[in-house]
Amino acid sequence: MAGSYVAFELDDLETKHAAAAGPYSEFLRRRGMSLGMFTLSPGDEDTQHPHMADEVYIVLKGRGTLRVVDEDVEVKAGSLISVDHGEEHRFVDIAEDLEMLVVFAPPDTED
Repeated sequence: MAGSYVAFELDDLETKHAAAAGPYSEFLRRRGMSLGMFTLSPGDEDTQHPHMADEVYIVLKGRGTLRVVDEDVEVKAGSLISVDHGEEHRFVDIAEDLEMLVVFAPPDTED
């Protein structure tokens, strides 16, 4: 069934993301969800704002802290964290370069 799926290789996504401007780059958008890659390095300021969509972070590499409202969650490679739509959140205290896949459901709207 041509057209009923899309396959990606992580190496290709990393290469495309490295060429993109900014820490987030979306690589798939469907009616009910979107996928993107998000990277932050030690010293970076995470300037994201609450989203209109539910969100899942899948940490591929690195270590840091995700602050959700007033609670800190330590994250590392292998961590999966879900953040409800509308919740204030940002990454702080990034100890090692973070590389994450991000799922928005439904797709987040652009500002």
